[in-house]
Parts: sequence; C-alpha cells; structure tokens
Amino acid sequence: MSSTLDNIRHAAAPHGLNLVAATPVARYDNQPAVTEISRASAIDPHARSIVVIGNGGGALWDALKAHAARHPRWWDRANPLDEFTREVVERDVAGPLRASGARCTTVYPFMNSGRTLNFIELGKVAGVAGPSILGVTVHPVFGPWIAFRAALLLDEELDSPGDALGFDPCPRCTARTCIPACPAGAVSSDSGWDIPKCLTHRVEVEADCAPRCHARAGCVLGPEHRYPDDELAYHQMRALRSMRPYYDSHLKPKLSPSSD
Repeated sequence: MSSTLDNIRHAAAPHGLNLVAATPVARYDNQPAVTEISRASAIDPHARSIVVIGNGGGALWDALKAHAARHPRWWDRANPLDEFTREVVERDVAGPLRASGARCTTVYPFMNSGRTLNFIELGKVAGVAGPSILGVTVHPVFGPWIAFRAALLLDEELDSPGDALGFDPCPRCTARTCIPACPAGAVSSDSGWDIPKCLTHRVEVEADCAPRCHARAGCVLGPEHRYPDDELAYHQMRALRSMRPYYDSHLKPKLSPSSD
C-alpha cells in the first residue's frame, strides 16, 4: 500500500470522506465513454494517477453539521456541502501533499466551469462504485448511499482499486424492490432510469419525492447506511432546483394558441 494513499485516507476520514481508491491515468483516459475534454491528461498532462475520494453513508453529513455548528452562517452559503468538501480537501488532503513537494491537481464533480472528469466512469475503473438501474452508482457495502466528492491528479504512479471493482449487482437482483417503490414508474429492469419521466413527476408532483427518492430508498443494498432524513431532503431540494429549468425548457407542455 502506498504511503501517499495511506496519508490521504487518514486525512480524509475524519470528515466522513471514507471511500478512497486510485487508478492509473491511462486506465481511465482509455475508457470508451471518456471524451477528450474529460480526460485526466487534458486537465494535468503531468498526472500519472487519479485518487478518487467519496463518501459512504451519513458520516460526511455529520461532519458538515459539526462544522456548521462552529460556523453559524455556513448554511447561508449557496452550496454548503460542496463548499465544506472543497475546504477540507484543499486544507487537509491536497494541502499536505503539496507541502511535501508532490504535484496535486484537485478536481470536483460539482465544478461549474472548466474541465472536469467523468466521475461515473472514474468510479467504475477505480472500484469505488458500480452501475445501477437507479441513475446512481452503488457500492457493495453502502449500496446507493454514496457520492463522489473529489479527485486528486498526482504525479505518482498509484493503482489501488476499491471493493466495487467489477461490481454490477442489478442484473442478478431478484428482489428489485426499487422498481415498484418509484411513484412515477421511472425505473425499470430493461431501460433503467427514465430521466424525463422522473423529472416531470418531480416538478409536477413535488410533494411526492421531496423527502427522499423512493426508488433509491427501496434498494436492497446497504439500507442501514441510508442518509439521514435531513440530508435526503437537502439533496432532493437541490436536485429539484436544477430540474425545474430543464423541465420548463424541454418537457413542460406548451399551451396551444387559442383560436378565435
């Protein structure tokens, strides 16, 4: 095990960032689904490996609430969770690496400008998470209660995949309790997540899914690691906020001109 990876895990864990794995840049860049703009080598040509940092379960949310209790205005920020993630990664994870002389470029899935990585593909090749029919990735232990939070592009060769390498549970699942749990009927074993159907229901019948995604909560994997209720509501609120503009532009029924 690389001492660099040990140090990253040790620095990230107190903040609830408990999923850490590494893959060589070439393995990720050569994936068919990774376009040129999303290649690690396009972001940092000197990078040799990518360390993926994520969270499983509610530990990150607990760390955020503890941080917000010490900084009372934190919840007033536009993106409290993303800004907390960036702060602890830059200060406690990437900062010490740079101080030791290592080259470290940080990339976040919530970046609004500039290049970013295809975190779904990155998570697969690094063994952090596998695919699912729910529209979210899943982990053997934490189930769908995970998220990608950051990636570090390093000039050191690292290859340490996580427990989800090759994990693809949905084709073998017989319970499939996630499918009937969706009130919009937006999940199926054949076509997976029907985004327009889900999005339309979320916007038009807002109260149905405001507390949680029922399909995600219906997954048989990792139910004991389900996010706390206040975290679920936070993510659902933010997702709905981003869905509304797309619905208005692409899915909202157009009123036909009235005839005289």
